[in-house]
Amino acid sequence: MNRRDFLLALPACAASAWAGAATGVALPRTAAVPGGVARLDLGKLPAAPRVIVDGRRALVVQDGANWVALVGIGLQAKAGTTIPVKVSDAAGSREVRVRVKPKQYATQHLKVAPKHVQLSPEDLARYEREREHLQAVLRRWSDAAPEMLLLRMPTEGERSSSFGLRRVFNGEGRNPHSGMDIAAPTGTPVVAATDGEVIDTGDYFFNGNTVIVDHGQGFLTLYCHLDEIGTATGARIAAGAELGKVGATGRVTGPHLHFSVYLNATPVDPALFLPEPKAG
Repeated sequence: MNRRDFLLALPACAASAWAGAATGVALPRTAAVPGGVARLDLGKLPAAPRVIVDGRRALVVQDGANWVALVGIGLQAKAGTTIPVKVSDAAGSREVRVRVKPKQYATQHLKVAPKHVQLSPEDLARYEREREHLQAVLRRWSDAAPEMLLLRMPTEGERSSSFGLRRVFNGEGRNPHSGMDIAAPTGTPVVAATDGEVIDTGDYFFNGNTVIVDHGQGFLTLYCHLDEIGTATGARIAAGAELGKVGATGRVTGPHLHFSVYLNATPVDPALFLPEPKAG
């Protein structure tokens, strides 16, 4: 789907929110915070530079006549620290540093039965096997640049849990939430947020039925807890193509979609890539 078709498909309020991006490349909102996206303006060059952060390639696109790198910043990054980024082009290599700005995410304290937070040896072994596989999938790099960086909402529903939320179970902290939860009834269609290739499907211990889509240059989306999967690994899909149905598979308490966005193998806030909700 090209930019014009994408904008025509959006509701009027959402289309107007993206109107400023309708000329040149349409970039997400950026914020150099933990879990955010840093924008590096690389200037006018005859060819795309190569950008490396933490040993991994970073997405590089053109914005008019200029090249721009979009770097995902990990949720564990500390405010005030700097992230070294290596930029290489025909003139040689240089290092650019991204200073991480502060951002405070919410914390939720919960008291639950121990069985809900302590895994059995069998479940722990399964989780470790799956984690290794998923980390390899999420490090995938494909050279073709994404055709679209704007995303559509992957399902209809209420945003029930935000990116970055830290849950503390019985006084023990867990990793911050790496995606956006969208509450919806079981069976609600889940669609691709933009064009891409399905690079993984499976039933995982925590994530349940899951689909991962590669949109190019380390820009990935992930869809979890599906009631059923409606696509297959290797499929080329268009924005809006159905990937499955909302469900409650995996380690969840009710039906919803967990939706994640990755840049350079790092989960970043999906809201940066979505039209801002209409005020009121």
